[in-house]
Amino acid sequence: MSVSTAPPPAVDSGPPSHWAGVARSVGAKVAVLPVSALLGIVLTRLVIDTYGEAAFAQYGLLVAIGALLPFADLGMSAAVMNAVAASADPSSDPRVHRVLVTAVRVLVGSATALAAVAVVLSATGLWPVLLGEGLLPGSGPAVATVCLLLIAASMPVGIGQRILAGLGRNHLSVVVLGSQTPLVLGIVALLVWWDVAAGPAVAVVAYAVTLALSVALTAVAAASLDPVVGRAVRDAFRLRTVRGDRVVHLAWPMLVQMLALPLAMQTDRIVLSHRAGTSALAEYNLAAQMFTPVWAVVSAGGITLWSSFARARASGRPVSPFATAWVFAAAAAAMAGVVALASPLLADLASGGGIALGGPLVAAFVVLMCLQGLKYPLGMAMTDAAGLRFQAVMVVLMLPVNVGLSWWLAGPLGAAGPVVGSVVGVGVFQCLANASHVRRRLRAAASGGAEAAR
Repeated sequence: MSVSTAPPPAVDSGPPSHWAGVARSVGAKVAVLPVSALLGIVLTRLVIDTYGEAAFAQYGLLVAIGALLPFADLGMSAAVMNAVAASADPSSDPRVHRVLVTAVRVLVGSATALAAVAVVLSATGLWPVLLGEGLLPGSGPAVATVCLLLIAASMPVGIGQRILAGLGRNHLSVVVLGSQTPLVLGIVALLVWWDVAAGPAVAVVAYAVTLALSVALTAVAAASLDPVVGRAVRDAFRLRTVRGDRVVHLAWPMLVQMLALPLAMQTDRIVLSHRAGTSALAEYNLAAQMFTPVWAVVSAGGITLWSSFARARASGRPVSPFATAWVFAAAAAAMAGVVALASPLLADLASGGGIALGGPLVAAFVVLMCLQGLKYPLGMAMTDAAGLRFQAVMVVLMLPVNVGLSWWLAGPLGAAGPVVGSVVGVGVFQCLANASHVRRRLRAAASGGAEAAR
């Protein structure tokens, strides 16, 4: 028996396309970010000056519903992105077709169920109980119902973003979705010009624009993978004659994360609505609006890593995310620091001096942005079934800690309380836990490669 002297597979920081894809997505986000951020401040000022602080508070509260409901796709995003990214020719790959068939069926079913929930909440009058004092009396429940129906309608057509991410073309989604704020501002400005009393319904405008942009992205994805997407949509309704593909091993851990993570990270506004009232909610809304662009840049670059790591796994080459993670964290820290320094001026411009941001709130958001940058590459390196299962367990453990701390700290710390709760949750259960797990996996892969080389 001959003994090979070949070295074990190298562990590197990523293939060339790794950083190229990140650069495209981040570059696109940075290009649209200043425009979106500045127009977002203009939109805030327009809503507050025209319709009042209460209308702005409800707008932020209802927009948060969309962030709470990414789990409605039942984990199909993981299956779609992994299938497309791992395929050498996804436009003609039978497995990609079967996965898309299953995904469309699940998304249509999920949208139907979500629409039914909207109708039930409206008919039973439970919206004020669910959303608290931030919901305007009278028109608030009806507006919330329309928002949820628009979210439901967006679910099936949201598959286009997943396909483009799997293709490594997330920058297209960034560019298209980056036009959301300018479009919303333009429509709201027209409503103000026409003297339409649309203050309570500003969130409806935002969700309607998002639906239209999602349709456009799905059309682009269908053209990119012609004819497999169109054929999959048609075959999705042929339940008896066309079978889908097995996706549950990827879908269920992704679903758990999509269910638990928004509850842990996006319930801050609801907590404040119940625990601290309208003033703290408005303060949080304004701070979140300033720091959300930082999170958006991190997310744009981070989601690009999914396809890169998926291709690396398919080729059997281990890739370390640690160098990428530190770069992401440093970039997030730099961007958040700039926002923090400019926050007094931005708050004054956005609210006309009506809302002041406290130092603890700003500092907590800076730390949270740094942790978000650190966690993304670590999580994207674990998007196979085993990695998704581990992340699901950690997010479930994080949920009671994060929400419990947010509820407790909202009393003494006000708007900063829920952010501090998120800092603890993300730092312990996503950054530290994921880093430890990734390190163990890399050691196991290197050990396995060394054994095979003997």
